Amino acid sequence: MMNAFDQPQTVLVLGGRSDIAHAIVRELSSASLTTVVLAHRGGDDVAIDGLPDGASVVSVPFDATDHASHASFIEGIAKEYGDLDIVIQAFGQLGGETVNTDPTAASDLVDVNVTGAVSSGLAVAAQLRAQGHGVLVVLSSVAGVRTRPSNFVYGATKAGQDAFATGLGHSMVGSGARVMTVRPGFVRSAMTDGLDEAPFACDPSDVATAVAAGLRSKKSVVWAPGILRYVFAVLRLVPGFVWRKLDR
Repeated sequence: MMNAFDQPQTVLVLGGRSDIAHAIVRELSSASLTTVVLAHRGGDDVAIDGLPDGASVVSVPFDATDHASHASFIEGIAKEYGDLDIVIQAFGQLGGETVNTDPTAASDLVDVNVTGAVSSGLAVAAQLRAQGHGVLVVLSSVAGVRTRPSNFVYGATKAGQDAFATGLGHSMVGSGARVMTVRPGFVRSAMTDGLDEAPFACDPSDVATAVAAGLRSKKSVVWAPGILRYVFAVLRLVPGFVWRKLDR
């Protein structure tokens, strides 16, 4: 359970290889942190540097597309490691070069980014409700706020994840648990290595700082960097022909 200073004891990361999630765990770490569970495909050992002495990091196998297993997986983690204070939903894929034209590639991306987010998110929500406390942190993206022609399938999957997360958050009001949706812009990470940077690009540590501040102030939605909230308030309204030109 969170201590008096809202510092977590147990953190579960769904997508345990995520650079952003690792940065968030480091940002949230304190002497109270006892267990970090990194759940990812394969389950081989993954380390996080910069954690306090005594914090245990455990890697376990997790498949975002094995939807039927998610409820029992979350229950098993809680049974073994205790109440879950923070759960970070950090898995996701960009999709390959053919994702905007290949129905199979597109449906595979939806299966991970949307269906996996829904099935695991509902499983986490059930556990947090039963506990009466805890936060599900969902790493969404500004790509889902208004989909770009160049990556519209990926953007559509993030829009689906984002809509699910915000709706789930509303449904949990009064339970003692909550959801915080995080909308980063372009983040310099292993996932985006080799891609051209978009304006307002940031590092995983910048997202982690925004997440920690959002948790302290109990926000339901966090933008990283914060200026993107205002940028997209305008971009949502520009005409389609302008939006297409901006994507070139």
